[in-house]
This record gives sequence, C-alpha cells and structure tokens, in this order.
Amino acid sequence: MTHGVGTSWLAGLESVARDVLPTSVFDYIRQGAGQSLSADEANAAWSRSRFIPRVLRDVSDIELATTVLGAPLASPVAVAPTTLQRLVHPEGELAMARACASAGSLMVVSSNAGTPFREIGATGVQWWLQAYLTRDRSLSEPVVDAAVDAGARAIVLTLDTPTVGTKNGIGPDFWEAVPPGTLRVNFADQRPGITGAEKATDLGPDDIARLGERTGLPIVVKGVLHPADAVRCVEAGAAAVWVSNHGGRQLDRVVSTADAVSGVVEAVGETAEVYVDGGIRSGLDVFAALATGVRCVFVGRLGLWALVAGESSVARMHEELRTELGESMRLAGARTPTEAVSMLVRNGEKGL
Repeated sequence: MTHGVGTSWLAGLESVARDVLPTSVFDYIRQGAGQSLSADEANAAWSRSRFIPRVLRDVSDIELATTVLGAPLASPVAVAPTTLQRLVHPEGELAMARACASAGSLMVVSSNAGTPFREIGATGVQWWLQAYLTRDRSLSEPVVDAAVDAGARAIVLTLDTPTVGTKNGIGPDFWEAVPPGTLRVNFADQRPGITGAEKATDLGPDDIARLGERTGLPIVVKGVLHPADAVRCVEAGAAAVWVSNHGGRQLDRVVSTADAVSGVVEAVGETAEVYVDGGIRSGLDVFAALATGVRCVFVGRLGLWALVAGESSVARMHEELRTELGESMRLAGARTPTEAVSMLVRNGEKGL
C-alpha cells in the first residue's frame, strides 16, 4: 500500500540492492564519473523545486496519460536505457520489458543489452533503441538495423559519449568478469579491437539526419544540456530532445538536469518534445520535472534497483510512481501533466 509522496518502499530500493547485489555490480551501477559529484547531487537538485499550488479546482478526476512521439503512455514515466540488467536479475531486460508493458509504459533498450531484441519485442512492450555511433559509422549500422527489424519505434542517439568517462574503481578487471552472453548480444561481431569500432569523436548534425533516413524512425537525441545544442539538433531533424547528463557518469561537475531542463524547454519545446532523466526517485520528483514543461520523465538507476526483485518489483515501481504523481497533482491543483507547468518556482525566477 502506498502512503503518500516519497514512500519508504521506493526510497528503500537502493538499500535493498546494496544488500543483494554483488558489490562490484552495485558499485558499477551506483558510481558516477570522477568523484561522483554530479551523480550524488542529482536528486537533491529536484528537491530544490518549489511549487505554487492552485486551489478551487475540481481534481476529482485527474488524467496521467500522455503520448510520446504519438505513442500512448499510461503516465509520463518511462524507463531509460541501462546495461548489465541480467547481472541485476537473471531475466534482465525481459523482466523489465514485461513490467513496462503491463504498466502501459515505454522501455528504452541499451544497444549493449544482454537480451536479443526480438525477445524483448515479443513481450509486447513499446520500445526504443539507444544507440552510439562509432568512428566507422558502418560498424554502428547492423545493431540499428536489427532493432528496426525487431520492432523498435524510435532511435535514441546518445551524444554525450565521445569517450567513456572514468569511474573510480571500475577498471578492466570488472569487464573481464562479466559473464559471456550477458552483454552486447545483439552485435554480430564481438571481436575486440576492430578498427573504427571506438565511439565517434566527430558527431555532427548530419549524423542525426543520416540515421533518420536509414531507419525511417524518429530520432531522439540524448545527452543535451545546452539550449543552443538543442536548437541545432532539432534543426538537423531530431524529433525529441532528451535532457540528460548520463546519470553523472560522463563529465563530473556537469550541471544537473533539474537545472538545465528549463532552458532546453524554452528553446525547443514548441517544436520538439523534450524529455529528462537524472535523479528521479519519487512521484513528486516526476511532478517537479513535468512542471518544467517536459513531455516525459525517464528513470534509470531507480528501475535497476527495482529490477533486483524482478518483474513484480518493477511493476510496483511504476504503480508507486503513478500514485505519488497523482497525489502531487491533486494537491497542486493540476488535473493533467501539462497543467503542472505554471506551478514551478525555481530560485525566485517566477513570482505570483
């Protein structure tokens, strides 16, 4: 049973994961880049949000449903791409997918997933592929083509990883211990050291257009924090802009998504959908994000902590977030997610 905003069940998921998961796996998931300053402050940044509720509104019936790129969602909460899900739970992406499907949600699948795309699609879940481009672009194409063939409905192009940020304590020994068949199973060629297979350091607007032409799918750009970059992406053909700092796992001391998202919404919100992730831990956090004007909020680590106990736990995560969001909306006088937009005050930027 849910006991209001910020339930102890959601708040306790990380602690349960710490007790259950192998230390190396827990540390890999929890760790940010550098000193983990950006990773550690992500939730606190949302907690700084302040609202101006409205009264004398009939909130007997509220509507949580929304759409992303035209696809219906039961609530504006979806699951971000994460890797090593099968080290968190044996069923990995399949458990996550089934729970998302039953919740009427969306799942973004990592290109490094440990489950074949067709098996994920067979669960009936709505899913998008998260993709990186390699220096030799042709080496990125097979996995993208496989996702399209398996029913992916959009491609999420990650822009913030020209190189992989260093995580303290996570080195080659960790990756050498990852069991075969739990990582990158959708890549036909697993040989190490292939020339040109490193991540592209020369991404440009043409890559967005080229990927859209090849796949025939909407392109979502992920890892955008600066409004000017958001504008360039939309001008290049991006259908949506995903405000993300990669969970604080790339550049440490990078601005929090809670502080960056309003500028991006202001820059492109009238011409493209805007999403956000980073530090979302409760339905009240979701409400704070919606109040900035985003269309959908994605959870990353929270979904992994829930996955520790399998499909039913991920399903409960969705339920708890919906319940908490619904309560937050009623208390604020918002009958739909879009009505939350006028209720946010941040650092005195808006007054009565």
